Amino acid sequence: MRLLHTSDWHVGRTFHGRDLLAEQEAVLSGLADVVVTDRVDVVVVAGDLYDRAVPNAEAVQTCARVLSRIRAAGARIVITPGNHDSAARIGVFGEFTAAGGLHTRTRIAELDQPVLLEDAHGPVALYGIPFLEPEPARQALGVPEARGHAGVLTEAMRRVRADLAARAGTRSVVLAHAFVSGGASSDSERTITVGGVQDVATSVFDGVDYVALGHLHGPQVLSERLRYSGSPMAYSFSEARQVKSVWLVELDEGGLVGVEERELPVPRALATLSGALEDLVRDPAHDAVADSFLSVVLTDPVRPLDPLRRLQQRFPHAVHVEWKPAGGRAAEVRFAVRGRSDDEVACCFVDDCRGERPNPREQALLREAFAAAAREAQ
Repeated sequence: MRLLHTSDWHVGRTFHGRDLLAEQEAVLSGLADVVVTDRVDVVVVAGDLYDRAVPNAEAVQTCARVLSRIRAAGARIVITPGNHDSAARIGVFGEFTAAGGLHTRTRIAELDQPVLLEDAHGPVALYGIPFLEPEPARQALGVPEARGHAGVLTEAMRRVRADLAARAGTRSVVLAHAFVSGGASSDSERTITVGGVQDVATSVFDGVDYVALGHLHGPQVLSERLRYSGSPMAYSFSEARQVKSVWLVELDEGGLVGVEERELPVPRALATLSGALEDLVRDPAHDAVADSFLSVVLTDPVRPLDPLRRLQQRFPHAVHVEWKPAGGRAAEVRFAVRGRSDDEVACCFVDDCRGERPNPREQALLREAFAAAAREAQ
């Protein structure tokens, strides 16, 4: 049996305010080509199918088209929800969609009830562990003493192994959405630190043939049988150097045979630039990133007016700008107060913090305060 391990689709996510649905559909629809080329039997999604618990209609329609293409290519699909998803919404029609080859595993009480699929060597049990919010999961699993995410996942895997023990000779795959020790995070993951414990030890997942992890957005190998596929696209500039991919997992009659990487296309590259605004918009050396999503650090000694609009005239996909003057913040402050009276500096400070200048009565009080301070200093 061949499985394609994916996760963290985050359909409906935006990138610094830019809609990504077209790019997401292009990349995710390409999974259907992998299914055909590599004769994939099952595509798994280990959490965060959507970016929001209540996705908008366009995101749902995009996801439906992608799943339909994968199914039409010949693969069955198994999905479990992550910390961004609504388990109830994803699983609401699960009993009906299973008949068409789309299996959802969303209920905590049923996490030890696998999707059973057959190949020439017999059954393969695919267990979907939905993201376990510690407090409700403790109650649902009947382990009030369990501590944090690690505690409830430990109980979940105990139940999985108990079920598997009763299925002699059955190969096994677990889908789980968690932060496992040894994984490297990026800026685009929402923290799942709850109940004081975030990391989950790799040993929690002992006893199964393959563990398809979700949550971390970079593809990572914690062991031969324990991996993160990562997100199919970059969702923060911290992921700019990641090679986005999915894992092609093969099982034979004895269990895991091997895992191969399949790289995914990049719909729009990410890049960063740093320098003075005028230099950036004029220098032809930056033509190579003109079509990239761009994050820019401006080093001008004075904050430029409307810098993002200026940048977008040259770089239409510039989406993020910071101002870090070359001389540091102190140089900025010295420039701002140079040649101004104490009264003018105070008025500008109030205006900057409050959004409006001091009224005449407030200005009079400030002048009195400065005069009093000057008398005390004499």
